[in-house]
Amino acid sequence: MEIYQIRAFVTVARLGNLTKAADALSLTQPAVTAQIKALEQSLGVALFERAAGRLTLAKAGEVLLPTAESLLVLGAQLKAEAQQLQGSLHGAIELGVPSEQPDFLRLGELASAVREQLPLIELKTLTLPTSVLHEHISTGRLHAALTIAANPPRAVHWMPLRSVRYRIALPLPLANALKRGGWREVAQLPWLDGPAGSHAHLLLRDMFERHGLAPRIVMQHDDQANLDALVRAGAGCALLREETALAGAAGGDFIVWGQARADATLGFMMPHERASEPVLVALSSLMQKIWKSRRLPMEPEATAEQTTNRVTL
Repeated sequence: MEIYQIRAFVTVARLGNLTKAADALSLTQPAVTAQIKALEQSLGVALFERAAGRLTLAKAGEVLLPTAESLLVLGAQLKAEAQQLQGSLHGAIELGVPSEQPDFLRLGELASAVREQLPLIELKTLTLPTSVLHEHISTGRLHAALTIAANPPRAVHWMPLRSVRYRIALPLPLANALKRGGWREVAQLPWLDGPAGSHAHLLLRDMFERHGLAPRIVMQHDDQANLDALVRAGAGCALLREETALAGAAGGDFIVWGQARADATLGFMMPHERASEPVLVALSSLMQKIWKSRRLPMEPEATAEQTTNRVTL
């Protein structure tokens, strides 16, 4: 029984798909299959049921999965303790981030803290949609990630940092033409959306699905950080962070519609089995210090009523 065989078993069990698991492990499908078969032979039980070319967890696999995950954590801890004995922390950290303004994510503060306190660490950031960030963390393809989600992600080490609220912003011409209207009328307006799997896309769809509707998408834009510029230019409606939405409305750039809002959480996540690695423990500690030292209010102080009188529900 080898640690790489256990990792193959856990990865396939988490993803539920041999192709995705092979890609996450940077292996071929036959190699992953061979590792799982070797582990099954070593344990003397079948971990998966095979039917029509698909793998599903067998009863024994369900029972043994938590233990296998614990073994991966212990393996990472053993390696981390050995690295501590070798001296200073060094290497590269790949940090996944959502498409949002760097100032909001405090990436500048993080880079500065890493440079000062972890001088031998190189920080690399990669912007990806929320669903991809979660998948990459749960399979260990990324060291860590910042993400925005309505609910805490599962099967990862999760540390909430702050709440985030999004509001509906309407371009001035559309708001003036709408006059009065409800969700159905707003859904028919032209909408700007984020890419599939992004936090903007997921929050927008969830907001309208609660009313049995779907927004009329006219443009998908992968740069959520500058979406307010497109609303200001009249390209369409969009979900914007409440701070951005209220500031734009106060400046007369666009209108914030009614009291509609979508609540989410900005958080820091790492793979369970890597959370005890010295480099990631140090990174997690920096994250806590950065967000504790200058914590933003959970909700902006400005009220929606100050900027939404021109459009009613």
